[in-house]
Amino acid sequence: MRTPLALYGLALVVRFAVFALFPYAAYPDSSYYVDVARSIASGHGLTVDFIWVFAEVGDRLPSPATLPIPSNAHWLPLASFIQAPFITVLGPTALASALPGILIGALAAPITWFMARDMRARPMVASASGVLVAIPGTATVFMAQPETFPLTIVIVPLTLWALARALRGDGRAFVLAGFLAGVMALARNDGVLLAGTVGLIWLIDRLRWWRSRRGRRSWSRVANRRPIPLLAAILAGVAFLIVAGPWWIRQLETFGSISPTTSSGAALWIRNIEEWNSITANPTLSSFLAQGPGAILASRVAGLTAALPIFIVLVSSVVLFPFLLVGAIARRRSIDVQPWFAYTLVVFVGATLLYPVHVPGGTFIHTAIGLLPQASILSLEGILVVVGWIAGRRRRWEEGTAGAVFAWGIVAIALATSVVFGLPTANRWQELRDQRLAAGSELAQLGAAPTDRVMSIDAAGFKEVIGYPGVVTTNDPLSTEEQIAAAYGIRWLVLERSEVATGFEAVLEAAPGARPSWIGPPAFTLPSPAGGAPRLVLYPVCTAPADTRCAGG
Repeated sequence: MRTPLALYGLALVVRFAVFALFPYAAYPDSSYYVDVARSIASGHGLTVDFIWVFAEVGDRLPSPATLPIPSNAHWLPLASFIQAPFITVLGPTALASALPGILIGALAAPITWFMARDMRARPMVASASGVLVAIPGTATVFMAQPETFPLTIVIVPLTLWALARALRGDGRAFVLAGFLAGVMALARNDGVLLAGTVGLIWLIDRLRWWRSRRGRRSWSRVANRRPIPLLAAILAGVAFLIVAGPWWIRQLETFGSISPTTSSGAALWIRNIEEWNSITANPTLSSFLAQGPGAILASRVAGLTAALPIFIVLVSSVVLFPFLLVGAIARRRSIDVQPWFAYTLVVFVGATLLYPVHVPGGTFIHTAIGLLPQASILSLEGILVVVGWIAGRRRRWEEGTAGAVFAWGIVAIALATSVVFGLPTANRWQELRDQRLAAGSELAQLGAAPTDRVMSIDAAGFKEVIGYPGVVTTNDPLSTEEQIAAAYGIRWLVLERSEVATGFEAVLEAAPGARPSWIGPPAFTLPSPAGGAPRLVLYPVCTAPADTRCAGG
């Protein structure tokens, strides 16, 4: 047990080091999970006093427009649930939010070692793949984020491992797979893809058995094996519902749908990512089909072509990708990796057909991380296959020694990408946080009350960083933005150069006549060192006649 314990220790050290590098939520979904967890810990339950995207309130301007609102109409609650007890004990600190994910996510390294040994991989492959998951290359910088990465990198490979054992005749493992799929369905919307893979494996296994009885070739090449029992499939479904069912009931009671942003069309029928953050786009099946087959096909192809480089960079840190292909080919008939192949196919189909517009925005990054542990094992096996092929043509090569040298050398290169990719990423996150802290400090100096509402591109992030409630700026005309500001009693507007909603671009660039009368002169500006539009501008917002802060606007 020393090796898996050592791998867990290494993974913990790496994740705490990443936490020390940047200990805060770095982007909207991380901030959202933290905000919800703090709301739970403070006794306010599943509510938030901001709107990060209007799809959470029906993709329209509600009447009446109120805050706070019920949370988790889109993002799921597990990442917040695991934080809440730590926040209760340690307070609303960065450590309290990150700690559960660090402790859970580090389990992926020893799990990978156990999976490799169960696959009868060489000891060196088990150890090296465990190291790759402890320090997952380009994905390392995300491993201390208080969101779903630490959950996905553990739950998905465990589910696929359980499916592999079920294909080897362990019906109990299939029930476990159903339970784990239910847990994943509480972590991410695309957890349904994992549940679908569990069902797909059972169906394919039944077809395999049916075909083998008629003398045809078996997909898994396991002779004289009964299929996964029907009872195991039923119990797996029950286990899934026991876990996911209560949440679905909550969603039905709160929003009238188990998946509000899917049923409304806001997630599925948008034609471009700008429509995701708009209350005038009104995405429907008919508007989606009205694009015509050419535009629909182009968007599906775009989703696939965006998912492929994400997979190559995130799952194989680029340098491992050729060896992953070799290892996958070498193991193509192995029952141990058939579930991994099936799930990989399912997630790429999902990225192509179901949510291609969301792929570049980060959705596929969160999905693909679950493929990393088994991919690391296959990559190491692919390296040994290549070394063995070369050694067979070079008499002076000792295959075992050469394999170890090449494998650990390439692992070292992959691990170096954690620094090459991670440091600039963490620096960008810190710069963004610093400018938001500066805006928060200025708001306090301007006498803003803690209840003053702020309109920004990242309402969840501003709530997490400086504590102000608010709503998101949308990709709609400024007249619509004024309606939103008036409805929610917005007092301040923050525009950031790194990302700005369509209608506010000219306002940020101070184009003549671009600033409407309800937006006052800049109260605070962070200039850009490179010139051009400033990094951040804070404006007063005046939608009430008695508010004179915008005089001259």
